[in-house]
Amino acid sequence: MNTPSAASMAHQLACHGVLRLAINLGNPVLAGLDAAGEPSGISADLSRKLAAQLGLGIEWRVFKKADESVQCVRADEADIGFFAIDPVRGEGLHFSPPYVQIEGAYMVRSDSPLQSNDEVDQAGNRVTVGAGSAYDLFLTRHLKHAPIVRAPSSPAVVDVFMAQQLEVAAGVKPQLEADAQRLPGVRLLPGRFMVIHQAMGMPALRSETARQFLNAFVEDAKQSGWVAEAFVRHQIQGAAVAPPGYPAHD
Repeated sequence: MNTPSAASMAHQLACHGVLRLAINLGNPVLAGLDAAGEPSGISADLSRKLAAQLGLGIEWRVFKKADESVQCVRADEADIGFFAIDPVRGEGLHFSPPYVQIEGAYMVRSDSPLQSNDEVDQAGNRVTVGAGSAYDLFLTRHLKHAPIVRAPSSPAVVDVFMAQQLEVAAGVKPQLEADAQRLPGVRLLPGRFMVIHQAMGMPALRSETARQFLNAFVEDAKQSGWVAEAFVRHQIQGAAVAPPGYPAHD
């Protein structure tokens, strides 16, 4: 079987002649903006690495919420996005294998009677989470008794938690740990309630050849040590390089 040329693969992934990248700023572990207002972080670096390999320029689509980024790629308004793998998001998208694993954690007030993750799912515990985030999708499926209060975005979770005097905040563990260091009177419950598997994604209508190319690109980035080097470069803590292949859905 002939290996597709770079030009052929570039056309299959980005038929508009430029690589349109959807970046979600809702998870500061993975993406942000630099002093010049340009996307930065491991997701942005992966974008530039892919564009260089294909010989393409980049057009950024920058969003503050994960579900906005999902909708952009699903509607084929971007060629590539960066998403936590979740069965609810699967329609209309192809996910690559994950490149990063990040834990989800709960925050409570210091005087809260809650001591473990298993105690959270009670009718009297209002849990706030970023609307449309992977954590929201997971908790919507798994919480049977605790009501969910959806914050406008993941970065706004702790502000909503504090302002509305809620019982529990849920989200990215490294972000909650940083919030706990700057805010008095709060603590994280031990361990984690979930692990998100962060992947690259493309519209489902892309060719099977394009899908396999993206899968191989992500696996090579992990196996070559590139992702681990990006962790060091961006001083990423509280996350891990994903193992080979795909995770099982919860």
